[in-house]
Amino acid sequence: MKKMYLSLVAGAGMLFSVQSATLAQGDYPTLSQVTQRLQAVAGSSNASLESLTKTAGGKDVWVLKIGKGDMDNKPGIAVVGGAEGFHVLSVELALQFAEKLVKDHDAALEKNTFYVFPNMSPDAYEQYHASLKYERRGNASKVDHDRDGRVSEDGYVDLNNDGLITMMRVESPMGDYMPHEQDDRVMVKADVSKGQKGSYLVYPESRDKDKDGKFGEDLEEGIAFNRNQTYKFPIFTPLAGDFAVSEAESRALLDYLFEQWNIFAFVTFSPANNLSAPLKYNAADAKKRIITSMLEKDVAINSMVSEMYNKTVSQKAFNQNNQGTDGDFFQWVYFHFGRLSFSTPGWWVPEVKDEEGKSTSNPEANFLAWAAQNKIDAFVPWTEVSHPDLPNQKVEVGGVKPFVMYNPPFDQVGGIAEEHTEFILKLAEMSPKLEFHNVQTEKLGNGLTRITADLYNNSPLPTHTEMGEKSRWLRKLRVDINRDKKDILSGDKIKLIDKLGAFEKTTLSWIVKGSGNVEIKAGAAHMGIATLNVKL
Repeated sequence: MKKMYLSLVAGAGMLFSVQSATLAQGDYPTLSQVTQRLQAVAGSSNASLESLTKTAGGKDVWVLKIGKGDMDNKPGIAVVGGAEGFHVLSVELALQFAEKLVKDHDAALEKNTFYVFPNMSPDAYEQYHASLKYERRGNASKVDHDRDGRVSEDGYVDLNNDGLITMMRVESPMGDYMPHEQDDRVMVKADVSKGQKGSYLVYPESRDKDKDGKFGEDLEEGIAFNRNQTYKFPIFTPLAGDFAVSEAESRALLDYLFEQWNIFAFVTFSPANNLSAPLKYNAADAKKRIITSMLEKDVAINSMVSEMYNKTVSQKAFNQNNQGTDGDFFQWVYFHFGRLSFSTPGWWVPEVKDEEGKSTSNPEANFLAWAAQNKIDAFVPWTEVSHPDLPNQKVEVGGVKPFVMYNPPFDQVGGIAEEHTEFILKLAEMSPKLEFHNVQTEKLGNGLTRITADLYNNSPLPTHTEMGEKSRWLRKLRVDINRDKKDILSGDKIKLIDKLGAFEKTTLSWIVKGSGNVEIKAGAAHMGIATLNVKL
């Protein structure tokens, strides 16, 4: 692993200049600009920057560690961007969170440690600034997606030479697509149960170079980070990989996390969403040998945090029901790592209603209506092209431009980042907090003293998730008294406690022989350490 440290004076100057540039720029940053801004943040005395690994494309996968004092024994929050390469907003939100944290929220570093992984898909992210733009998910690994012995022979092809990859539609009596009734630019599947008949075949803008009748099935991109994780790994599906955690960036991140015992919660900026709408409990799925439902007590936590999110973030989600996909990172965090896991896209296309007050359930039609209201050029008109693999057929290329449905205009990002920074800091304030209360000492004679104290979790969050208890990937609460075992006549020198619930206490008691001072410590890395000094 490569570490990078900058001097405080130089770094502070870099942070100021990069933040000024951020405010002035008119588009999402390039990878080099991302790196410059990360280096500037690392110039703070409270931050360090580390490269976990390099991708198949030679790009660094960075982590910023931000905090004060004994950072490994303070409750930590991880903020993750770039789970999907086309979601460039997520990288900017993670970046701006780190910048705002070191510049404006010094007090938050007294209690918590923050880990910022700004971009887990740098190979795919780079496509946003490439000469040929398309919504890329996979890294630069060489993969034979259709398993025909040839690599990337059926990737995207810019048939209309506009520098964008959109869709192509082919007129056909056997087609299963038809124009949407509210916006005929949008193609939707015909509903046979309603007597509808399709008139188009729809494919990604591409060719059929291997003559197998399929288009765009062997892309010039490799494995997607958000399909390569172990929970519900989608084996034998494109972009997933031959086995879970096959990619350098996936393995490096998980290896790093398994050494960071203090992280209690994750906020991932990704298309998945359990913040504006929390996950639901399914008793049957929760009782399976392989659990596929968030457990009941954790669902209650999700609901509480979701309510806080909706009070903090002004925009309300519309037409957003993605609560996780197979092999994604957001679900891995909860089901396989046992931590609190929250995910949000950060931005949704607002709902648009027509003159009669009606809206559409079709995301593309709603987006195009919103884009028209805001004078955003978001659609490539359907234009006929000559397709070498489809002779004597009418082929048209067009559709929604890449990236625009998932990433707002850059001038809106500052306000979005401010609200999400506020939310993450509120979540950090809720982290488990151990305190000693009602401390009593009682002389028993013959040099013996009874010590009694209540250990209290002063937080609306429990010290352990219910899933963390089951998976055992969270350390138990440990209580130590620094006295020789022979001097402890009653009580444990080392006591392990499974968990403390929200605002829950447990009473501890010892009988100790001797005089002087006794120090008692209680906690674990992810909940912090409480210390009690008692005079015998």
